[in-house]
Amino acid sequence: MNPLETYLKEMRDIRSTGAAVAETSFYPPLSGLLNEIGKALKPKVRCVMTIANRGAGLPDGGLFNANQLKKDVANPMQGQLPERGAVEAKGLAEDVCKIARSSQVKKYSARYGLVLVTNFRDFVLVGADAQGNPFPMESYTLAETESEFWLAASHPQKTAEAAVLKHWRKRSVSSHLR
Repeated sequence: MNPLETYLKEMRDIRSTGAAVAETSFYPPLSGLLNEIGKALKPKVRCVMTIANRGAGLPDGGLFNANQLKKDVANPMQGQLPERGAVEAKGLAEDVCKIARSSQVKKYSARYGLVLVTNFRDFVLVGADAQGNPFPMESYTLAETESEFWLAASHPQKTAEAAVLKHWRKRSVSSHLR
């Protein structure tokens, strides 16, 4: 199954219980999506949700390079920062651009360099300039609104196929413009 299809299905299933909390209930599907994407990167990247405070508060997650994962679990590496940045997630109704401009994300971008900011339907990669101010680098939107997202999640296969086609078309057009 396509990682996006799996993500949408898991999001839908969690919401369908009627017991979900706006943010933390959806951490498992987010982590799963990021880990599936991370497997294709070089070096591979692993998402770990709810990481320890490393001087900037408690980000919702961290993105660790494969070389940061120690096979000897009896003696884990202590105090390391996630090399690929932090993750900050808020509920689906939240405005991802507003989150990206928050003081919380400013602290994270200054400490971790990169922050993947999401409301589970919008994703913005935020970097830090030389003065430590956050700035958006890249973004991806699955759905413009929360209601559009839940409609898309009710048809995970169809939505995932359409997203892949949209991405392919976007890349094809941009590659011809170079």
